[in-house]
Amino acid sequence: MIHEIEIRTMEDLFHMVSEQEYREDLGRHRNLFIYRGEPDASYTLSTSLRRHCKDKSSLLEPPMLLNFTKYAILEEPTIERSVWNQMILGQHHGLPTRLLDWSFSPMIAMHFAMTENDLEDMDAHDAVVWRIDIHELHDMLPKQYKEIIQKYNTTVFSVDMLNEVCDSLEQYDRDMEDNAMVVIEPPSLDKRIVNQYSFFSIQPDGMPDIVGFLDTHTELTARFIIKKELRWRIRDMLDHQNITERIVYPGLDGLSKWLGRHYFVRD
Repeated sequence: MIHEIEIRTMEDLFHMVSEQEYREDLGRHRNLFIYRGEPDASYTLSTSLRRHCKDKSSLLEPPMLLNFTKYAILEEPTIERSVWNQMILGQHHGLPTRLLDWSFSPMIAMHFAMTENDLEDMDAHDAVVWRIDIHELHDMLPKQYKEIIQKYNTTVFSVDMLNEVCDSLEQYDRDMEDNAMVVIEPPSLDKRIVNQYSFFSIQPDGMPDIVGFLDTHTELTARFIIKKELRWRIRDMLDHQNITERIVYPGLDGLSKWLGRHYFVRD
């Protein structure tokens, strides 16, 4: 089931960003939660492929990836070797894909939840941060995928690990159906991926409703609803902690976005 938790105070927020459990085997506080922030709590979990192509996603995904690879090979000569690299590179540059962005950092997720194209909308609606657990999701994977995880003594898939067990979208969809999905850590293509502590979930074609899947099959998924009255306070706290566009989007674009928001005058 999906737990809905309201964030009304800064004390509530502290609990969300410090919810690591103590592990006796390590003597450390660790978890495998990943987070996704949205500026409007009414938004659902939906990939860019589903939003753009709707019920024609299955039909349009293959030619879109084929054409992306055909032209992107000028920039990345090795892109033909893996459909997973094709999707990750495409997602990174705005191509509609079946990938959904997550971050290992709740602070990064909050940055995206505390950002609006029009900053006047910050007071207009609540925001949301989603939390899912990688362990819980990967416990549902087919046997051959679990064996790869055990082979490399890890929990999160890399591109090479996923290629070893599955090298096509057709096979992935057959293996997953609507019962499971993989979380993958992308290669460090640039500083943006590194600074955002990025992860991706890979939605199977047979799973049109990610939220329904999580509600039915998981116990640790949560929606943290951040009340609109708190958004500017959190935004200022994130700026103080250096969680800004300048860090999330390294380069002049991020610098310009950060300065534009920093000097924004509220009505």
